[in-house]
Amino acid sequence: MTQIKDLRNQDDFTGFYLLKELEVKQTNATTPKDYFDIVLADSTGQLGAKFWDVSSQDKETFFTMGLVKVQGIVHLYREKLQIKISRMRPAVEADGITLTDFIRSAPVASNELIDTIYKAKDSIQDTEIKAIVAYCVSKVEEKLTHYPAAKTHHHAYFAGLAYHMARMLEIGEFLCKQRPFLNADLLKAGIILHDIAKPEEMIAQLGIVSDYSLSGKLMGHISLASTWITEAAIRCNINLDSEKVLGLQHMVLSHHNLGEWGSPVQPQTAEAVALHHIDAMDAKLQMVEDALQTTPESEPWTPVVRGLENKPIYRMKL
Repeated sequence: MTQIKDLRNQDDFTGFYLLKELEVKQTNATTPKDYFDIVLADSTGQLGAKFWDVSSQDKETFFTMGLVKVQGIVHLYREKLQIKISRMRPAVEADGITLTDFIRSAPVASNELIDTIYKAKDSIQDTEIKAIVAYCVSKVEEKLTHYPAAKTHHHAYFAGLAYHMARMLEIGEFLCKQRPFLNADLLKAGIILHDIAKPEEMIAQLGIVSDYSLSGKLMGHISLASTWITEAAIRCNINLDSEKVLGLQHMVLSHHNLGEWGSPVQPQTAEAVALHHIDAMDAKLQMVEDALQTTPESEPWTPVVRGLENKPIYRMKL
């Protein structure tokens, strides 16, 4: 079976894949025809695909998170690989495949990641900051073991959110040693809390986001997390005007840095500046790693990466 990362331009292939995304759209023809706009995925990556001239029966047969057998050809569309599907059928038991075979997951076991996050939470010395973090973590405790950090942008796989947080905590620990003026408690708390509401924002199964929740669409994870900090302070009888509460809220609200990226304010404390750059560095390096891992090793350039200003990544031959 051909894996997604091994597909190249003009490859004619047959294989089993996961319907990660599926949307019915219409062509721009004088007499519009329905077609499927699809994202096919396996454990090595994903690719966009088109299945033309779909019938009413097709619409009742194929659904997201379904496994399918596909015959198609790969071609370039706007400098990106895309699949034109010629034949497709649902997988059946006799095919001998299971959904978990096609799920990409963090390279570190989920329980190890959760252990790292909980150790960081428990190491916070300030009792009020620690109480706020504990309350917010408790709201997503079970989901934290398997939720992705995003739908497509970065760490978009099983336990991706926990992996993102754990890697950021490692960077934060190093920075606090290198730059002792940083408050370690605040920075650890900010790292844990900055994306803590992602499981509330997104609807996901096995690390794959199918949609955004109502609160996710109307508020987003940044506003939700800030609200949770307020809620935690009230529950724990902590003064809402204290610099601890305001500092944590500011870190969450500013970690995307710019309004067009979702932050209503820019970082204006040392820990908020550190958090933004730790978050951005981990996310962007993960985009690079993902692009390299999901591109055949024989290819010197990856496809363009949207989160890196639509630039491809060159694989150095050293």
